[in-house]
Amino acid sequence: MEDANKPRAPIKGRGAASYVHGRYAVTTTEGTDDGWGSVYEDSDDTPRPRTTVTEERARSIVSHNDSPDIGFAASVNPYRGCEHGCVYCFARPSHAYLDLSPGLDFETKLFAKTNAAERLRSELARPSYRCTPIALGINTDAYQPIERRYRITRQCLEVLAETKHPLSFITKSALIERDLDLLAAMARERLVSVYFSITTLDNHLAAKMEPRASAPHAKLRAMKALADASVPVGVMAAPMIPMINDRELEHILEAAYEHGARAAGYVLLRLPHELKQIWREWLELHYPDRAAHVMSLVQQMRGGKDYDSAFGKRMRGEGPFAQLLQQRFAKAYARIGFGRLPPLDSSRFTPPRPLSPQGELF
Repeated sequence: MEDANKPRAPIKGRGAASYVHGRYAVTTTEGTDDGWGSVYEDSDDTPRPRTTVTEERARSIVSHNDSPDIGFAASVNPYRGCEHGCVYCFARPSHAYLDLSPGLDFETKLFAKTNAAERLRSELARPSYRCTPIALGINTDAYQPIERRYRITRQCLEVLAETKHPLSFITKSALIERDLDLLAAMARERLVSVYFSITTLDNHLAAKMEPRASAPHAKLRAMKALADASVPVGVMAAPMIPMINDRELEHILEAAYEHGARAAGYVLLRLPHELKQIWREWLELHYPDRAAHVMSLVQQMRGGKDYDSAFGKRMRGEGPFAQLLQQRFAKAYARIGFGRLPPLDSSRFTPPRPLSPQGELF
């Protein structure tokens, strides 16, 4: 008997295909096919999921981590959820903390921290604050589409520029070009670096995997614009997925270098928590002929499981296929001529004056 809860077709403009239940959900719902048509059947009368944005006031904005395989210790996330809809996004399970679906809710029910710049200024002004480079927009992209309207990332960037605080970006969006005036000025003082995450150079594949992120050619164009303005730029070929995009690894690195990237990295597909189900649904809808083979290779790189979260393994995997990928990357990295981006300078940081109800008297 056919499963009535299984999606029958992708949803245009969305990465996830269903409302996968979060692991903390108290109540869940199930669709049942009563014989009058599938609960997932698409028609002109069935509205597609619309994006909604909830404005919220953050109590704190700078997050800290001590993970040994992550290259930053502090981060700021202006938004929760991400409209880019990348089906492979490791951050999707974070929506479960809100009692929302890591599936469609993650890319349609977004939260904007409208006081982020205010909180950032306040936290940087604390006497106990110690400057370390901030990664701006890590859990979700700081330059996702709603940033055009809310400009929260721009406001945070202005605070960091004013205080000469170093920062870095990883983004999938060409919208970062909008802030080139601030980025170029900060780059002259070694205060900023930018990595572009490029998963594929194939527009058709990108439209399936990351439907509302910038197209591959737009990312490369933005990369060149930043590099031409002397902003240090790198590329993350991520995630690498066996039998889906792994064959593009060298081509991504070559294209990025031609457009100004001078550092590079890669990350293997990660499937924590609910992302396992979301990814399997996507595979069955888009590549049913190879879905089992893809997951077999993924499990071979994860000790027989869909995912291994152990530090040192979660980014690179293990086994012959993972080793081959690592060797290919190392050879391409050396052949193309990649190196390291200049280190960021924390010595220039000047704490902002705390906001005072009396204003500035002197």
